[in-house]
This record gives sequence, structure tokens and C-alpha cells, in this order.
Amino acid sequence: MKVPFLNLQAQYNAIAEEVAHSLHEVLASCAFSGGPFVEKFEEEFARFCGCREAIGVGNGTDALWLALAALGVGGGDEVVTVPNSFIATAEAISLCGATPVFVDVDEVSYTMDPALLEGAITPRTKAIIPVHLFGQMADMDPIMEIAARHGIPVVEDACQAHGAQYKGRRAGSIGAAGCFSFYPGKNLGAYGEAGCVTTSDPLLAAKIRMIRDHGQSRKYHHELVGVNARMDGIQGAVLSVKLKYLPAWNEARARHAASYRELLGRVSSLLLPTEMPYARHVYHVYAVRHPGRDPLLEALGVQGISCGVHYPVPIHLQTAYASLGLGEGSFPVAERCAREYLSLPMFPELTPEQIAHVAEALTILAGGGTGAA
Repeated sequence: MKVPFLNLQAQYNAIAEEVAHSLHEVLASCAFSGGPFVEKFEEEFARFCGCREAIGVGNGTDALWLALAALGVGGGDEVVTVPNSFIATAEAISLCGATPVFVDVDEVSYTMDPALLEGAITPRTKAIIPVHLFGQMADMDPIMEIAARHGIPVVEDACQAHGAQYKGRRAGSIGAAGCFSFYPGKNLGAYGEAGCVTTSDPLLAAKIRMIRDHGQSRKYHHELVGVNARMDGIQGAVLSVKLKYLPAWNEARARHAASYRELLGRVSSLLLPTEMPYARHVYHVYAVRHPGRDPLLEALGVQGISCGVHYPVPIHLQTAYASLGLGEGSFPVAERCAREYLSLPMFPELTPEQIAHVAEALTILAGGGTGAA
């Protein structure tokens, strides 16, 4: 049996008629850049996240960049984040002319370790970006308390956490801003590139809206030096169709995660993901850990089981950030995780038979055994 890592075709087939109708509406109205379909999605997504405002942008990197820029992050500033994220988190900091400063992560949640945060803050720190990795939110209460004590805004990188919750509050609703990617493979994915910033600060929202549209307060009146980072109408329409299915899709992911845990929980060589007591995990990625990850990945591929690795090289060890002078051993937890993460197939339409097949193969290839994972 072949098991894909992701199956976007299955999701599309289930909603094809609704999508076709929404696309026809966009084409008939010729509202291709911004416009009513984007505005409708913005209203719906803000309500979903529990925020006053949502600002549709071109992609998740734009969301992070514009949020930081609107908060005044610029040259010579520092922004504290984690090294075990997609590089876009750090890129957005660099695009503002600021420097990323990393803190290691907690080995259970894989998110920012609040105990290490205060030691990374300096007089140049202008923002903190906790990353809600793989669909689980960071421990926000202590992060927010430390940030408030220093007068520093928090920007949630929620690009992998659509619908995730922290103590009943949804991702994107706790910090000064929340940033989302709607890359096609995300829990809520567009049919192309798209992103969004959420906030309950109307002044911040207004500034982000200006920056995304060449700094315009109204047409041809430019108050800021901005960029073109608008969401297009087609993506807004598609996302409106898909948003109403997101809770059910997230529930399906949670059921799949529970099945994996039941079937793999006695494989002592595997470390399975942990849903933290404060969290509602939405399992954008189901990443197990194994000390022999690379040969295991290859062996699963030979059996027709497609897996992934998120992310094999921490940001501080990327060539792009060699100038920071951070070598091996700088962030031991993030580095250890990067060597061991193995992302198993995870999408709402995954079948029980596929999950059982993955688990059976993994149990044999990982060496079996019993014990707590």
C-alpha cells in the first residue's frame, strides 16, 4: 500500500463544486486584487480567531514581515525567536533590517522555552516571536508576562496553527499580532500563495493595511513607504469556502494523531508528540523522533510510505545566517530535534487502513520493543 505524505486532491474532490462556484463568482465580478472576496474572508477569519481584525496578505512571510514593520522594528533592532522553525520566521526579521536572536526550545512541546526568554532580551529587543510549531501553541502566559514586564510586543508565528488553542484562546488572538500562512499544504490552505495578520489593535491593523498596499491611506495618497503584499480575490474566495470545514478537518487530524499514539505508543525507540495540558494541538505535522531518522526515512520510502523532515537544519546553522557566528551546540535541544524529527503522513482524509500500514511498517523498521514513548 502506498501512503502519501499529503493528499490535496482528496480534499479538493470533497469541495470541488463549492470551489467552482466561488471561483465563478470571482471571475464574473473581475475582483482579482483585494476587493469583496478578500474582505469577506478577513471578517470570517477574524471572527474564527477571536480577533477584531484580520488583514489578508500575499503569504506567511509577508504576514510576519508586515507585522514587525508596523510595530516599528527596524535597523539595529533585535527580535527574539526560536531556531527550529521554517526560515521565514527569521527572514521577516532580517527584511526589517533587524537581527534574529534565538532561544532554545522546550524538549517536550518543541516551542519556545519561557525559562530562557528573559536571558535573551537586551535594550535592543523590539519584539518576541514564539512559533506555534507543528500545530501546537507555545506556552503563552509566561511569554506574555515577560514581554509585558519589558514593554515588548509579542507576534505569534501561527503559520502552522490554524485553529490551535491555548487555554481556550485561539492562535493569533493573544499577542499584539498573529501571523498565518495559507500555503496549500497548511490546515487551511489556499490554491496558491496567501497569508494573514490578525490583531485586536485597530491602529496596528490600519498600518498593516497601508503597508501591504504601497503605503496608501487612499488611492494615490501614500503615507508610508510600503510594498505590494495584497491577497488576491481568488484566494480569498477559496479560503472562505474552506474555512467552514477547518474545525472538522482539525478534528480528523486529532483522531489520526490518537490512532498513531495508540499503535506506536509501545515502540520504545520512537518519541511521539505530546499535547501539552494547556493546548489543543491541530497536528499540522505529526513529527515523531528517532535517533536513526535518515535510514528509517529511506526504508519507509522503499515501502511506498512518504514521510518528511521538518526541519533538518536549524536556522542558526543555515549558511544564510552564518554571520551570526552561532555554531553547533548553541541550541542543543533544537539541534537534537532537527537530527531526529520524522514527519509521518498527516491529512484529514487519511484512512484507518493507511494509518495502520504506516504504524506496522514503522514498528518493524524502528525495532519494535515496548515501553513508554
